Amino acid sequence: MNTVRTVSDTKKDFYLAFPKPINQVYRRVVDELLVEVHLLKVNQTFVYDSIFALGFVTTFDRFTVGYKPETDRFAVFHALCSALQFDSDRIRQDAATLSDLAKQSPNDIKTLLTNLDAGISLEPLSSQLQTIAHKENFKYSRLLGVGLYALLEISEPEAIADNTKREEIIKLVGETLKFGSDRLLKDVDLYRSNLEKIEQARQMIADMVEAERKKRASKAAATVETEAPVETTEATSEQS
Repeated sequence: MNTVRTVSDTKKDFYLAFPKPINQVYRRVVDELLVEVHLLKVNQTFVYDSIFALGFVTTFDRFTVGYKPETDRFAVFHALCSALQFDSDRIRQDAATLSDLAKQSPNDIKTLLTNLDAGISLEPLSSQLQTIAHKENFKYSRLLGVGLYALLEISEPEAIADNTKREEIIKLVGETLKFGSDRLLKDVDLYRSNLEKIEQARQMIADMVEAERKKRASKAAATVETEAPVETTEATSEQS
């Protein structure tokens, strides 16, 4: 009997956990995460770690900025984790642990990501990087790539902001971890490009909402001006 969950099973569980309509700007983000992570989890070579958790949380948080109401945003994340059979509190805690580590020891993070033999120990990151580099048939994923990039964003913000330096350090990370740099570079570029696109979409919607608000305000003001003389005339007639 085949007991492997299907993509349909995962999506069904999500929409049972979050039955409300999802804002169209964010619907694709949620659907892609559901499908992508589902396919990763049914792969026997997939290994969950804090780097993946950071990539998952960073992707969700960065791509759902502006989701209203904020309480629904939290509920969507919880439903997403539930459907994918993750503990939402644990995945956020694991991501926060690595983020804090990168803020506290930025130089050590950069060294670890580019030289596993440097003799630096920062747990849990050190052992996870060793596993990635030495595990046979390690399953690389886009979200793992985003997690690595998020660590670099925190620890090396100036280098990441420079196109040439960013490419150099990302190539070095890919080579150090032995899954190659081409895929990591491609995933980081796509991640950055999609962030720009969704920001543009959010701005477009915000502009449309503001334009509609101004239109209603202008219409209301025009109505008041039109009605005011009539009221004055009626008042004058009554006094006469």
